[in-house]
Amino acid sequence: MSENSHSIKQRYVKLCYQYLVNNILAFLLVPIMATILFQSNPNEVLNFYKSLSLTSIHLVCSLFLIIYVTTCYIMSRPRTIYLVDYACFRPPITCRIPFASFMEHARLVLPTEPKSVRFQMKILERSGLSEETALPPAMHYIPPTPTMDLAREEAELVIFSAMDSLLDKTGLKPKDIDVLVVNCSLFSPTPSLSAMVINKYKLRSNIKSFNLSGMGCSAGVISIDLARDILQQYPNSNAVVISTEILTPNGYLGKERSMLLTNCLFRMGGAAILLSNRKSDRGRAKYRLVHIVRTHKGADDKSFRCVQQQEDPEGKVGINLCIDLMQVAGEALKSNITAIGPLVLPASEQLLFLLTVICRKLFKSKMKLYIPDFKLAFEHFCIHAGGRAVIDELQKNLQLSAKHVEASRMTLYRFGNTSSSSLWYEMSYIEAKGRMKKGDRIWQIAFGSGFKCNSAVWKCNRTIKLPVDDHNPWADCVDRYPVDIPDVVRL
Repeated sequence: MSENSHSIKQRYVKLCYQYLVNNILAFLLVPIMATILFQSNPNEVLNFYKSLSLTSIHLVCSLFLIIYVTTCYIMSRPRTIYLVDYACFRPPITCRIPFASFMEHARLVLPTEPKSVRFQMKILERSGLSEETALPPAMHYIPPTPTMDLAREEAELVIFSAMDSLLDKTGLKPKDIDVLVVNCSLFSPTPSLSAMVINKYKLRSNIKSFNLSGMGCSAGVISIDLARDILQQYPNSNAVVISTEILTPNGYLGKERSMLLTNCLFRMGGAAILLSNRKSDRGRAKYRLVHIVRTHKGADDKSFRCVQQQEDPEGKVGINLCIDLMQVAGEALKSNITAIGPLVLPASEQLLFLLTVICRKLFKSKMKLYIPDFKLAFEHFCIHAGGRAVIDELQKNLQLSAKHVEASRMTLYRFGNTSSSSLWYEMSYIEAKGRMKKGDRIWQIAFGSGFKCNSAVWKCNRTIKLPVDDHNPWADCVDRYPVDIPDVVRL
């Protein structure tokens, strides 16, 4: 009972401290202004004004200067970027890959490698994925047939489905799209995927289109950053960002364990996002972009090589995930939160962090570095659903509750690792649960090869009302979630 009482007292002390530090300016300025107001003499103020001998010309010039400075300030401010809406691809049930089917395929593809098959089974048992995740049709064939035609068919299915849903939800006409950014890390055909979208929807000939490849699972945030920079230069414009990963040509058919991991984790997925800098979209937009912080650790050799597409000794291509991946991701995360912390954290948390840094430096103290409480800066966290270990590590490092990482865990469970689009499935989950309220702040955190850690901060522009629309990927199943995910599922 005494321990409980002590913890309650500590909590109230911390709340008082936060309130005092975060409102320190108000506490200082209010008494000063009140003192000046009570001690000032109206006659003295009037005499001071008369002594200035201001003429009408002076007043007009002063007014003109104020208007000029205000106008320059308003015009020099960056344009507000709104996220009007977005849509996620919902895989057809025919693409579902139950555990039994996955393991049957593994045995047929590697009939002489029982150890590699057992390894994949152990990974799948601990992956945190369900039996509802999906793989493209080409990977259901025995043996898989990763042809260019089938890869294009997968790209058309995922991208066009997400794009059709976005156009239907927003009422956007294809001719009104000014900027198009498509990111897909491993599949980069010619003509590009962005050209494929332009051809399908007959977009304008003067559209500014970009196709990003080879940038890993964090490419979705990079695409948002690129679209934001372009929208800053062109007023009254719309930008569509499409994030996906095409799996058909990228399944690994060899026996190297470090390259078999991706087969067990990656699944079909994609998202289309509509951004706008039009003031007329302010009322209907779901979110407002607040910050984007990108961290690239590629100058370090270990970081550069920890996720790499390469050939195994038998010449079979796959993605090699290094054993140092989690350590590299942790270092990238530290760099990223060091950069984003001053932008989002309240003054009370920044002060505590600064004090521990000073104590460690000046007094050579072994004091544990204070970990800022990011729960004070954000209501929702969308952590890239790269795997159970990734979510576990971020939950531990950021001291998050199970509720804060629920969207990430359920997305991994229901859809698997959908690469750069996973963040949008997580946002959709929060919306489908009716948790997204006006003013809520959302932190999207993504990791990618290179090695990169990228963050996007959004602020909810309006309360997202239920019921969930049919375009939400969780519309037909959200009532079943959250579910309890066991540490190991015996196959």
